[in-house]
Amino acid sequence: MKKRTWLALVLVGLVGQFAWTIENMYFNVFLYNAIAPDPTAIAWMVALSAVAATVTTLLMGAASDRVGKRKVFLSVGYILWGVSVMAFALLARPERLSSFQAAYAKGILTGPILVVVLDCVMTFFGSTANDAAFNAYVTDVTTEQNRGRAESVLAILPLISMLVIFGVFDSWTKRGDWFSFFLFFGVLMSATGVVSLFLVRDSEALKPKRDSYFENLLYGFTPRVIRKLPELYLSLLAFTLFSIGVQVFFPYLIVYFQHYLKMDDYALVLGVVLLFASGVSVLAGRYLDRYGKLPFVLPAAGIMVAGLVGLFFVRSTAGVMVAGAVMMSGYMLVTAALSALIRDYTPKDKAGHFQGVRMVFAVCLPMIVGPFIGSAVIKSGGGVYEDLGVVKHVPTPGIFLAAAVCVLLLVLPVMALYRRKKA
Repeated sequence: MKKRTWLALVLVGLVGQFAWTIENMYFNVFLYNAIAPDPTAIAWMVALSAVAATVTTLLMGAASDRVGKRKVFLSVGYILWGVSVMAFALLARPERLSSFQAAYAKGILTGPILVVVLDCVMTFFGSTANDAAFNAYVTDVTTEQNRGRAESVLAILPLISMLVIFGVFDSWTKRGDWFSFFLFFGVLMSATGVVSLFLVRDSEALKPKRDSYFENLLYGFTPRVIRKLPELYLSLLAFTLFSIGVQVFFPYLIVYFQHYLKMDDYALVLGVVLLFASGVSVLAGRYLDRYGKLPFVLPAAGIMVAGLVGLFFVRSTAGVMVAGAVMMSGYMLVTAALSALIRDYTPKDKAGHFQGVRMVFAVCLPMIVGPFIGSAVIKSGGGVYEDLGVVKHVPTPGIFLAAAVCVLLLVLPVMALYRRKKA
């Protein structure tokens, strides 16, 4: 690939991951710490956001296929994505947070509802820009020969994002300066949208299509297409089971560090974990293309499960670093291998539409199922404390065992892929 393409992938991809880190982790912390300390509220926010993301990606992915353009959806989407994050800054004014907290103590859910609604609005723009347009753009500009390397680089961007935010900006959230936090990243995202207007170039092979838009929306869900592309759907099913496991614990991770482990230096811990896992992912990327993606999946899943089991037992800072590094390394390898497999099996003339299909399996179902499993485990774990008359449920280590069980289930579709490969 050309240097310009690599720059576009890294810059646009990284800033998009800043936004998803904020949504997937810090919106949860914002809601829990500043408005409503209830894991069920987090589960509802994650689930409704996932539905919004999936519907948006289906609609906008098929639209980008039809008009034969990715850049316009990507660039305008990033600009408006940033504006929606800036809107959170207005919601996070100290006087508004105080009123939301007082209302929640009386059983009035104005604050949580506003956060959930605004999160869905943000998700609409984010999924248009990133899930639909950017992911289809990646499929357009990569080939089976370089896709494993590209995916290994893209797979570390979420970790770099978390590393930067935890290391540089987490102190803003700790002191309650949510206004500056959301405003800064909103401006950064909109600026990236403007830059992408000049940086991103659509693939020359991308052409407008004159087939039925509404038929395309349903295309990937018809039995005929599923029978025609069994490897794609088995890969998607494996990603679903893996992602459910991730969503069992991930939305509650910072809350677990803060309120169960009482870990003040969790940003340092996560920094060490993310740096180690990023190195593993980059080193493994070249071997994905050389030896194939499928052979990496089960060993990587085994590494992740070992890390999750370790996180169930450890309590010390050093123990969390070691177990977390093992878990996150496996997570990165599974993500890179399965993502590359899905791109390999995706019909090239419907790359935009199949981003919506991917969202159903990789985002919507996991983010609906996983957080509610996590919430149920938390509420049955007995970890509670009372603050100003409000009973708060604290995430417990059981979320890691529940996640490990879900991840192990991906063995079933992966073995089915092996059988089809040998047939």
